Amino acid sequence: MDYEARIKKAKTFADIFEVVKEIVMEYLGAEQAGLMVGVTDLGSHSQGFIGAFYSLDANMIIINKKPLGRILQTNPALYNYYLFHVMLHEYIHSIGSYDEAMTRLLVHELSRHYFGDNHIATQLASDIEKFMPNLTYPRHDFQPPQDISIEFVKGIDRKNTNYIN
Repeated sequence: MDYEARIKKAKTFADIFEVVKEIVMEYLGAEQAGLMVGVTDLGSHSQGFIGAFYSLDANMIIINKKPLGRILQTNPALYNYYLFHVMLHEYIHSIGSYDEAMTRLLVHELSRHYFGDNHIATQLASDIEKFMPNLTYPRHDFQPPQDISIEFVKGIDRKNTNYIN
């Protein structure tokens, strides 16, 4: 399966999430059904941000749209790979890896296995800080969220909703 080509040509969050789920199933033999994905403004700071988080109680991944907007401004070619990276990280949390250090190691291991050491996904997993100029806004103060309403991503759980037309 050419996961690189699929990520590169992906047009939606759901397209990228399908790759994430397939890689995790193939490599770890695990999946999480019924998961929802939402996007909202979680704010940012010039030194960092929360890229995404997994809510165990809601079985939901929430992705911060602030860095996504920044990537589109500074390096659009990074967009799909960054989205893959954060979705993979949070999806691994959703299958039961709650230890942050272990999850980071797994994300790096999977990225390296499927894409090699020099691939952008592996580089993001290895050292996301080197991408900070493309991920954060160059202000020195906290930019609080403008609107915290969650936009739910359609088509995320394709396998379990194929009965819906």
